[in-house]
Amino acid sequence: MTLETIWFCLVALFWLGYLFLEGFDFGVGMLLPILGRDNTERRVMVNTIGPVWDGNEVWLIVAAGVMFAAFPAWYASLFSAAYLPLLLVLVGLIGRGVAFEYRGKVDSERWRRTWDRVIVFGSWIPPLGVGLLLATTVLGLPLDAAGNRVGSAFASVRWDTVLGALAVVGFALTHGAAFLALKTTGELRERARVLAYRILPVALLPLAAFLVVVQSRTGKVWTLVTLVIVLVAAVVAWWRLRVDRDGQAFAALGVAVAAAVVTIFGALYPNVLPSTLDPAHSLTIAGAASSHYTLVVMSWVSVFGAPAVLVYQGWTYWVFRKRIGTQHIPAVHAP
Repeated sequence: MTLETIWFCLVALFWLGYLFLEGFDFGVGMLLPILGRDNTERRVMVNTIGPVWDGNEVWLIVAAGVMFAAFPAWYASLFSAAYLPLLLVLVGLIGRGVAFEYRGKVDSERWRRTWDRVIVFGSWIPPLGVGLLLATTVLGLPLDAAGNRVGSAFASVRWDTVLGALAVVGFALTHGAAFLALKTTGELRERARVLAYRILPVALLPLAAFLVVVQSRTGKVWTLVTLVIVLVAAVVAWWRLRVDRDGQAFAALGVAVAAAVVTIFGALYPNVLPSTLDPAHSLTIAGAASSHYTLVVMSWVSVFGAPAVLVYQGWTYWVFRKRIGTQHIPAVHAP
């Protein structure tokens, strides 16, 4: 296996980490006005992701950074072609981060509801943008021989890429509800479990449809196996939610998203960005990669840096592993 292929797999791994961790993160924000009946319950929901949400976002930075360093042509063609959706993603992420910090600074219902709306906005828009970006990279863009986009700034917005965006949103919504069932107690936990159980078949339908589209266009024989794993894992998650096994359901959803990412990037290989104008214009792993020396240096850095990051983030989740409920929320003490 070449270094180019190894780093292609690592890019897929970083996107998987982002979708899994930030998926439930976004889902909690999306469900804030749906499951949170009062300020105390909404504080419980925010506190379930409070210690980890900023660490989860690092996976997006790393995924984009690795694409830039290992495959600069891939990064340049994809990100420049989708700069408008990416701009909305950044606005949503910035607003969401500010809202988490500011919603409790003033003891005012109007103040909190304003920042809650920002959290909801910042939780819906980024998954849409990220889903559109990933769908575009696997389904392709109208690229010319120089790797430049042909057409308008909305060339990446098509029915099939919108389906990919809805796939990520649907997964995040279900994943967030399952996470709240895993991390909360009392009535809030039960409402989250019931909601996850009810919406899972509908919310994951765009993901299944998108994977079928990808498989039918560029899939391999072995990616059909991972596609079946996605469907089986989704059924298992639905079944475990029904019998009140939220931890097992959450793990099954993790298997589903892992198999989905393998299906997507497996179907994409050996391309990194197909051209819808002419297959000869498609960007490949070999053609888009940095020099061999650059990849060697990156490999040595990752050998020492990646384990430290994984251990630290794993330790964070271990420290904040317990469930929380309304009884754990102190009285409001903001001025």
